[in-house]
Amino acid sequence: MLTVALASLRTRWTALTGTFVALALGVGLIAAMGLGLASTFDAPDRAPLRFAASPVVVMGDDILTVRVRRGPSTTEIDRRLTHPHPVDIELLRDLRALGPVTRDDGGDAVRLRHEPDAVGVDAPVAEVRRVVGDRALVLTGDDRRRADPATERDAEGLLTANVLLGTAGGLTAFVSVFVVASTFTFAVALRRREFGLLRTAGATPGQLRRLLLTEAAAVGTLASAAGCVLGHLGAPLLAGLLVDRGMAPSWFTIRPAAWPLHAAFWSGLAVAFAGVWVASRRAGRTGPAEALREADVDTGVLPPVRRLLGFALLAGAAFLMAKSLATDPSALLKRKTYMTQPMVLITAVALLAPLLVRPLARMVRLPGATGMLVAANTSAALRRTVAVAAPVLITVALAGSVAGSAMTVSAAKATEAREHTGADLVVTGEELRVRPVPGATLSASAPTAVHVREEGSTLITSEARAVDDAKALARLGRLPVVAGDIRDLDDRSIVVNEEWEQHTVGSTVRVWLGDGRPVSLRIAAVLALGTGNNGAYVTRANAPTAAVDRIDVHLAPGADRASVTERLRETGGTVRSAEQWLAATYPRTSPQTRTGLAVILGIALVYTVIALANTMLMAGSVRSAELDALRLAGATRPRVLAVVAGETVFAVGLGALLGLAVAGVHLAGLAAALASVSAPVVVSVQWALMGGAAGVCALVAVGAAMLPGAVRRRSVPVGRDAAARCGGRGPDERTGPENRTRGPVRPYGTRSDSALSPSSPTR
Repeated sequence: MLTVALASLRTRWTALTGTFVALALGVGLIAAMGLGLASTFDAPDRAPLRFAASPVVVMGDDILTVRVRRGPSTTEIDRRLTHPHPVDIELLRDLRALGPVTRDDGGDAVRLRHEPDAVGVDAPVAEVRRVVGDRALVLTGDDRRRADPATERDAEGLLTANVLLGTAGGLTAFVSVFVVASTFTFAVALRRREFGLLRTAGATPGQLRRLLLTEAAAVGTLASAAGCVLGHLGAPLLAGLLVDRGMAPSWFTIRPAAWPLHAAFWSGLAVAFAGVWVASRRAGRTGPAEALREADVDTGVLPPVRRLLGFALLAGAAFLMAKSLATDPSALLKRKTYMTQPMVLITAVALLAPLLVRPLARMVRLPGATGMLVAANTSAALRRTVAVAAPVLITVALAGSVAGSAMTVSAAKATEAREHTGADLVVTGEELRVRPVPGATLSASAPTAVHVREEGSTLITSEARAVDDAKALARLGRLPVVAGDIRDLDDRSIVVNEEWEQHTVGSTVRVWLGDGRPVSLRIAAVLALGTGNNGAYVTRANAPTAAVDRIDVHLAPGADRASVTERLRETGGTVRSAEQWLAATYPRTSPQTRTGLAVILGIALVYTVIALANTMLMAGSVRSAELDALRLAGATRPRVLAVVAGETVFAVGLGALLGLAVAGVHLAGLAAALASVSAPVVVSVQWALMGGAAGVCALVAVGAAMLPGAVRRRSVPVGRDAAARCGGRGPDERTGPENRTRGPVRPYGTRSDSALSPSSPTR
């Protein structure tokens, strides 16, 4: 069987080229992203920058540690403080007695009144530890980098790169299985007569299955090896792209690692075997009589197992969406959910596509004889139609659901912010100086955070704002209050949202403030959850070290806008109108989000292009008799090419329609989630993106379908030339050995994808 498999590969290498390219590309992407992930996990140790000349760094405590339950025992959870503790003046005096104490700005740390977050000490480590005790942290060696401001930014950048690479890698594996499975399934269908001849010659079903698995192993091994080489070469380019787009730290590079290449290689083999497994089972059921079959409408395209799995996944997708809407609607607004949940629905629709093609084809009435042939051939050649529609479905559905969800959430956040802003002017900056301005009401706030232990087992960190005047906040904020009154906020209370476990007005909740202090605060008001921007509110007394970064300004009637703006510039910030501030703060999508969407949709589109080109070339290679018969029936070459192009565009259109339906269902669920959390329902349908993807698919598919037809443009002449080649007889009067065996030529169609075959209902 190995000899037969190798001979088959040599004969059919052109049909397997698309599978090889798709698999090699998938393995290459997985290898490159795996190397990127490994580099984010194993970041290089970098030398400290801020206190490079100091052997010891004393830093204020910046970690909050809270004990929570874990089953029958307890454990400690650490959270980074929003406002780390400073190194106080008393400790600085004690350190000064040990040796020189410097700050990163070179000033005298004792004489400066502002308490620093960290200082460098030129003294023995043991003496410094003895003096500091538990009042601060003592850092030495590479740990001194913890005091560098870039450390936290680098950690966030690595996390962003990690999320993007993980999501793109999962999508690559998902699409790879689809493309390889679709290609092998269609290839097996085209080889039905070959398998029938092998069965007639004595091959068993097990031998046919082993034949296909051997072919898959050979293609998978070669493609995986090539993909690993591509991934190894492309990983540095990927790292450079992430750095250029600001999605990774500037020093991020690919580090040597072996496990991503191993994982990619064996994943490629697994994808190859998974893609061919179902097709090999179907090939094993081929009977000897298949060698005699020459024309019929595709049957058995939707076996019971595929039908059952498709409906099960469809029910699963409906259950996941209903469960999220009933229990946690805000989960549907998160990137992890709206990037993964559509895949379940896409898989279900792709599996059930053969059930949907014929009803959809009957609904579309195409004019003329060409239109009739296109519609009939689309329904008859069901396997070819599904093989074309499936990859288009994936691309259009991902473009509509993933990109549409990201745009919808961004638009909802922008609209929500606009509805909750009653200011005429907004001042932004760092460490703003708040001063009264005649003719204007000011509401200053500073960023902070609060930590709350819920259910005794989880420590939740919530973003918060610290305000000076609760009444000004209530006037200018227009916050979505569902219970209580914002004006009741004082130094012993807090404003929370509906997501908190305890959100009853008047009840007391124990929290840890941004500087780590534990306090018990009364709930003064409860806000609607919204898109996630409705965080908690406390007074400045509960965040004394938080620096004001935003001032909302409401102009009194008759106030001079120009003079008020001039006075506001004395705060040290940028003064903008509310609309200008909203446009700058809440863009439709961030550059990082756009880059991530471009990577994800680009992968899907490349795979779709490969699958379409491969499918159309394979289909064209076996349609010569069918198209020749159409020419003999009197069709001109432009008419034949029009039929082929029409079938291709029709199949692409069906795939785009199914993808649009998937995207519509997903966006409808997202709209319901927005309504459930009292957020503005602003659905962004990506018509241009979906239409562009479908247009590219149509161009590639039609171009690939035209290649075999163009090559065979002189295969069977019509009229007088045909009679001359037949020895003076007409096309139906030839008496060569082939025609004595087959009988007279039928008007149209001699293959399984014929629309007007003897057993076709449209004859």
